[in-house]
This record gives sequence, structure tokens and C-alpha cells, in this order.
Amino acid sequence: MWLMRYSSIPSAQLVVQHCKAKKIKNIVISPGSRNAPLTIDFSEDPYFKCFSIVDERSAGFFALGIAQQLHEPVALVCTSGSALLNYYPAVAEAFYSGIPIVVISADRPVYKIDVGDGQTIRQDNVFDRHIGYSANLRQDVSHALPRVKKYAPEYLSGGSVEALQEEVQQNNDEELNIALNLALRLKLPVHINVPFEEPLYDTIVEPTVTADIVQDTDVNEWDFSEIGDFTDIWEASAKKMVLVGVNPPNAVEQRFLDVLATDPSVVVLTETTSNLHHPNFFTSIDSLVAPMEKSDEADSLFSRLRPEILLTFGGLVVSKKIKAFLREYRPDHHWHIDELKAFDTFFSLTHHFKTDANTFFKYFMDGLRSRASDYYAFLDTRRSQYEARREVYLGQIPFSDMLAFEHVLRNIPNAYQLQLANSSTVRYAQLFDLDPSLRIFCNRGTSGIDGSTSTAVGAAFYSETPTLLISGDLSFLYDSNGLWNNYIRSDFRIVVINNNGGGIFRILPGQEETENYETFFETAHEKNVAHLSAQFGFEYVLANDLTSLKDRLKDFYKKSDTPKILEIHTPRILNNKILLGYFDFISSRRLI
Repeated sequence: MWLMRYSSIPSAQLVVQHCKAKKIKNIVISPGSRNAPLTIDFSEDPYFKCFSIVDERSAGFFALGIAQQLHEPVALVCTSGSALLNYYPAVAEAFYSGIPIVVISADRPVYKIDVGDGQTIRQDNVFDRHIGYSANLRQDVSHALPRVKKYAPEYLSGGSVEALQEEVQQNNDEELNIALNLALRLKLPVHINVPFEEPLYDTIVEPTVTADIVQDTDVNEWDFSEIGDFTDIWEASAKKMVLVGVNPPNAVEQRFLDVLATDPSVVVLTETTSNLHHPNFFTSIDSLVAPMEKSDEADSLFSRLRPEILLTFGGLVVSKKIKAFLREYRPDHHWHIDELKAFDTFFSLTHHFKTDANTFFKYFMDGLRSRASDYYAFLDTRRSQYEARREVYLGQIPFSDMLAFEHVLRNIPNAYQLQLANSSTVRYAQLFDLDPSLRIFCNRGTSGIDGSTSTAVGAAFYSETPTLLISGDLSFLYDSNGLWNNYIRSDFRIVVINNNGGGIFRILPGQEETENYETFFETAHEKNVAHLSAQFGFEYVLANDLTSLKDRLKDFYKKSDTPKILEIHTPRILNNKILLGYFDFISSRRLI
């Protein structure tokens, strides 16, 4: 018979009881001593699935990957001191991506902060403006009573120890309810800071406290009575653009998408991270905009493209070109659909529909009539022309990033989960049409290169299908500790496009062939990932030209006992010329 142990510290018991009551099952723990009371209570209870991740920065993104897939909060547990600060990149990503992460940090008593005690920093409110809520719990007075009397006798004034401890618990219950209910309702990260006095490892066989659980009763109800005014504006408009950013797979009912796709006055622009599909949708935004941008008649073309209504939903948009266009050629109306927030990305936001996309379209499309227009036809003609030019271009360029991405993306097996690293990787992916069966993710909240591998590993753990991570060399090397854990599935696959540096900086304005540029911007290097693959138990294969790439891809996705890494070496100096040449090539003929 399994006999559970509990920490003897009341606040540790309380935190775990609150998490259990709010059905937070997945707990990512980084090692330490100060967090021992939390680790004991979480790991002893079979209700929780506990993960051990040594590197806190990696642990943060690993938890984010799980929460991304399950659409539920995941808890992080760390010791005191700088350990907590390593969560910050993942916390910021979660904040801007709307992913609920519950950061639980053990802390030293307040009276040991800023007195020269080891492993102490000011942990309260440490995430400040990138957190949904900071719950700073009070220290128990009934635990380690002799130490409390010695170092903080003021804690014991005004009543008996029992009465004062009851006040502490009442305060902590209230803070925990606020924090966890907010994480659940608003899909934001929260921080719970818990001070513990020694001893830390004492256990008991029965809990000594019972949490006061308050379930969230706030309900976000959208008032759809106003919808008629907006449908009238919609039906009167001949040019409507729907732009979708980051969006979970299968989040929007296809019947609504079909209505949008078949209206001649509507163009729907999506990205790989939108996870929306219809033959009439426009998927490579930059390939549409670039030829107009480079045209001698750019203003006339952009004026034709300028929407009267811009309807947006989903998260952040990757394409810089569409953002630049919409900021210059602003729509008359910009409506955004989201239950919680609306970013004014294009500086033209006029209305925020505070609901989800399915609820909005259910009421909005009831009796909606399409409008005769040549808006869709105008853009569809241009798409056909750039797609034909793209095929010609791909058939004549040498081996490079662009050709490698085209072959890798085209050969991903159906139904895979695809995790994309940031910078060049996600941008190259926008240039190609991916199979609709793929489920595509990328950390676009802060768009940083840190954490892509750790996120993919966490996301893969609960995925019903295998996972492929595509990463650039800098992103992969930066987050190599993402492979330092025991939770990587044997069907996990990684493709690393290694162009020996930050290739995207060669694309951006201002690049120049100097030693300083190569050292401080491009960060040129001669590293490969063969040794890392061996260190973490991955099967490693290498491709350095089109022939070897085609050969390696034949067996790359076959069942294996270990995960695999495919490293593709591409020419550092040539890649930017080929990518920029692509936009010149598809723009070189009159596309009107």
C-alpha cells in the first residue's frame, strides 16, 4: 500500500491542494533545496505528473510546450535565487501568447533578504509587467517557531500562534485563489512566491491544513445584440480582408471558413501558424505583397489591395510586409475577434469583439449576403502568376536554405506536429504551401530564438502524432539544454538548417562584408551538431547538397528506437542572395 508523505510546512501543503483543486496536473520541477517542501508534496501525490528539468530556462519552455498542447495551466517549481530569473523568457512568451503557466518559486524568509544570506534575491513581483498576477504568500508562523521568535518576533505579536497562523493561511488561500483563477480565466502566466524557513525536509503522514478553494465564477458573455450594425457595414463593403495570425489547429469551424472563402468581396490571408485551410485562402503573404512593392505602379496596386474592412483574429502576424502595407494603407474599419485582448497592430483598430471566432461567426453569418466584387479575383490572378514563377525559380537555384526548406517541408509525413523555430525558419516556412494535415506551432509571442527546442520537446510529450522541429543553427545551439531530459520520444525528429551563423542578418538592411559584421551580427561559426546528437542519444545524419538531402529524407521518418537529428549544411554567403533574388524574380514580370 502506498503511504503518501506530506511536507510539514503548511503553506507547501496549501499550494499543492490549490493546484489539485484547480486540476493543474503537470508539474515541471527544477532541482533545489529551498523548494523541497513543494517537490515532496507534488511528487508524492500520484494525481500529478511531475517532470524533472535541471535548466530552469529550458524547464520554462518545456512547460509552455505542454500548456500549448493541452490548453491548460502547467506549473513550474524552482528553488530560491537566480533560478527564478531563468523562467523569465518563457514567462514573457506565455504572457504575449496567452498561455497559462503557473510559476511557483520557493523563497527564503523576508528577514533573510538583503542581509548577505546566500541564494537570495528580491523575488516578490520579479516578473512585474509580464505577469497576470503575482501572489506573494506570507510565511507560516507555526513552522520553525524558534527561528521565527529569534529573527522576526514581530510576526508573533497581536495574538496566539494558532490565531496568527490562521490569518496567514487565510491570506495565502485568498492569494492562491486569485492567482490560479486568473490563470484559468485569462490564459496568462501567474507567479506564486512562497517563503520557507528551515527545516525543509521534514514530512508527516497526514496533511495539517485544508485549503479554502474558491472556484472562478466570472463568465465572459458577449453581447451580440450589436452585430446587426456591423453586418450592414460588411455587406456594403466591396473589399474585405481577413487576416489570421497564430491560431491553434481545428479552432475554427470549417463551415464558417467556407463562407469567407467563397465571397468574391473577401480575401483571406493566412500564415503557416494560422492552421486554417481552404483552396481560396492566400497562404504566402510576402509572395503576394513583394511584387506590388517592387512595381512601378506600387501605389495604384496597393490602393486596389487596401481593404475597406480588415477583420483579424488569432495571435501575432509574422509577415512584416503585410504589417507595413496595412499601416500605410489603413482600412476604414479594423475589427478584431478575441475573448480577451485586441492588439492595435496596424494603428487602425476600431472595434474589439470580445468573443471567440466560432461564436462571432455563428451570429455574424446568420443571413449574411455576399457582395459582388473583383477584390478576390484581383489577388487570385496575382497568386497564380507568382506561384508559376516560384516553381521556375526553385528549378534553377543552387543548393541553399531556400531549396533545403522547400524539400524538407514538402516531405513531412501527413498529420505530423510541426514546431518551427523563430527568425529565418518561420519566415522561410511562409513561402511554401504545407499539407493541411500538419499541426503547426511557433513561439511568436516574443518571437525569440530561445526555447524553441524545449517547447517542441514539451509539446511532443502529449502529442497524439510524431513531432518535427525545424530550427536554424543558432536557435538550436542556443537551446541545446532542451535535449537534457528524459522525456524525448523516439519518434521525435529535428532538422537543423546550419548556415554557420545568423543568416537572417544578411537579409536585413545594413549588412556588410566586414569582420565586425560577421562577428557581432551574423556571429559566424564552424560548429556542427554531431557531438550534441551523440551526447543526448540522438541518431545523427548529415546532408550538404540536394542529392544527399533527398537520400537522408528517405529514412528519416521511419520508426526507430531513438530520436533523430538531420543537419543540413547550406552556404552561408549565398543564402541571402537567393532569398532576395526570389522576390526580385517573382516581381520581374508585369503582374496585373
